[in-house]
Amino acid sequence: MEMSELLEDYGCLTFSDDVMRERIPKSTYKAFHAALDKGEPLARETATVIANAMKIWAIEHGATHFTHWFMPMTGLTAEKHDAFLEPEGNKAVLEFSGKTLRKGEPDASSFPSGGLRATFEARGYTAWDCTSPAFVKDGTLYIPTLFCSYTGEALDKKTPLLKSVDALNEASLKLLPLLGLDDVTQVTASVGSEQEYFLVADEYYQKRMDLKLTGRTLYGSMAPKGQELEDHYFGSLKRKVSAFMKDLDKELWKYGIPSKTKHNEVAPAQHEVACVYRKVNITSDNNHLLMILMQDIAKKHGLRCLLHEKPFEGINGSGKHNNWSVTTNTGVNLFNPGSDPANNIPFLATLACTVKAVDEYADLLRMSIASAGNDHRLGANEAPPAIISMFLGEEIDKIVQAIIDGTEMEEVDTGRFKTGVSVVPDFSKDNTDRNRTSPFAFTGNKFEFRAVGSAQSIAGPNTILNAILAEEMTEMADLIEGGMTPKEVIRKFLTEHQRIIFNGDGYAAEWEVEAEKRGLHNNKNTVDAMDCLKEERNIEMLDRLGVYSRVELASRYEILLDNYNKTIQVEALTASKMARNEIYPASVKYLKDVTKTALDVKETGVDNAFLVDDVKELSELLAAMKTKMDTLDSEIAKAQACDGDIHEVSLLWRDGVFAAMNDLRETADTIETKVDEAYWPMPNYVDLLFGI
Repeated sequence: MEMSELLEDYGCLTFSDDVMRERIPKSTYKAFHAALDKGEPLARETATVIANAMKIWAIEHGATHFTHWFMPMTGLTAEKHDAFLEPEGNKAVLEFSGKTLRKGEPDASSFPSGGLRATFEARGYTAWDCTSPAFVKDGTLYIPTLFCSYTGEALDKKTPLLKSVDALNEASLKLLPLLGLDDVTQVTASVGSEQEYFLVADEYYQKRMDLKLTGRTLYGSMAPKGQELEDHYFGSLKRKVSAFMKDLDKELWKYGIPSKTKHNEVAPAQHEVACVYRKVNITSDNNHLLMILMQDIAKKHGLRCLLHEKPFEGINGSGKHNNWSVTTNTGVNLFNPGSDPANNIPFLATLACTVKAVDEYADLLRMSIASAGNDHRLGANEAPPAIISMFLGEEIDKIVQAIIDGTEMEEVDTGRFKTGVSVVPDFSKDNTDRNRTSPFAFTGNKFEFRAVGSAQSIAGPNTILNAILAEEMTEMADLIEGGMTPKEVIRKFLTEHQRIIFNGDGYAAEWEVEAEKRGLHNNKNTVDAMDCLKEERNIEMLDRLGVYSRVELASRYEILLDNYNKTIQVEALTASKMARNEIYPASVKYLKDVTKTALDVKETGVDNAFLVDDVKELSELLAAMKTKMDTLDSEIAKAQACDGDIHEVSLLWRDGVFAAMNDLRETADTIETKVDEAYWPMPNYVDLLFGI
């Protein structure tokens, strides 16, 4: 496809603002944007005109149905398709009203609600998110929506995200005039999301029950080669992978999703796609659509796209780096230090609020990226640790220290980068290096929240980021209005919360010891991370800001732990079935044949001791495997039978079942190294990682 075609097709499947402006009267368009700018409900008449234009546009692009597309607490997206067609006597007409655009009524009883809805209470509502553009996919008009219960509680991830955007805007508009920014009328969070993923051959995927049911390999000994040669990172793309990436880019651009970068990641078979910054709720929608398209397009190329945080043991897992900044309608990025950061009061104030926010609410940030999948990754020698800390870089750190010490800031000259090659010109260096071991790193004009899991919705983490920054901005504004100067409050915040700043190696064992001395949280698993949702200070803050109500937070505690329990249950049942029905029988068959060979060799009069050793070793391993299979099944039954509260049940899945799974895997993976590959019942790591 020629570049001119790509440019012409960009956003062609999206009912963008430009498309809307072309297709509705100017007065309606102005009324629509006036409502958005003022944060007011959209008038019914305006919605009706837009709905008609949207219907005509969608039909022109092949749509026969429409769906209210929402993000339930499953962490995925949901959709129910309705036809535009409506019978009218002996004929049919195409109908799509303003009311239909603004409101839908899906069954809410079967989605996770954490006790907000009883099974017999089915009514729920979807409400059009008019800040995010609709699009056409596979003959259906997709309308981004919120999802709430009949009684008004949020049953989704988008509603709290939009509420956090409102909270951040309100707090910013209170603070910024006190810092000299008087002309700002709107502030919003912008996010760029980097998506890591694995690609494996579909023929191998189909033969792995664990990949099909859980998204990760529950068994598998490491291949002789992994990522130790560091030859895959930024390496040349394999033809099949390159073809997939080209098709993915073309589709993303059609939906107006600005994918910018693609490359091989560190682990074999691992890759990444990164998109340009957009407003946070649009980026959230875009990322969900991106994940759907990746999996669909991979199938067309004979591949499978794995989004699990840890599909393979022994090599890196996948994250979703969340690049977060806060910008004004006047074009000011509040995280941009500018040419004179030491005297850039809006920047220093926003930085100080962020430092305080991350320190005071590190437990909420850790909770926001907690999942059974991400537990495999956080704290491993490949990803940010479970300890939440901040990296600022040399220049900003020196400014912070000077503010705390009350000393004059010495000018920091980052200098110019010189290659030492005469024909290559030098160039200016960034004001900070990168720290890949930090979960929350300043990268020049934004913070990169590196701990988000690859399969997760970015809505949750960004809801917390927006909310905690709004909380601290409000407090700073109150202190300034109470008589303190901006510089005094900035110094106060930085001095009291400097402990969260760590510019060293987050992977080092010494950091855990140091972090404990500093009093920082180190919640290494989801069960522990969820405890913060029971803390009154967190509940009060989020409720007061209007981001989550108390009952909504209680429901999230139940939903997230229940999701953890069910994830471990599916993995454990799959692990048990694979062990009993595939690995154990295949290994026993190989043992039988080796035993027969040993006897045949003995009959020839040749010393068969070497084969007898193999028989003994494999027999002992299989006996241990049999015991461990029984132990796993016993632990599963114990967890399933527990009638305690959700936390008690979660402890059984974590400490009993998950531990038993790992113990069984260790033995099964050792057996794999002893068994002839011809007998092994599933593709191995060599096939999966190097089979494209």
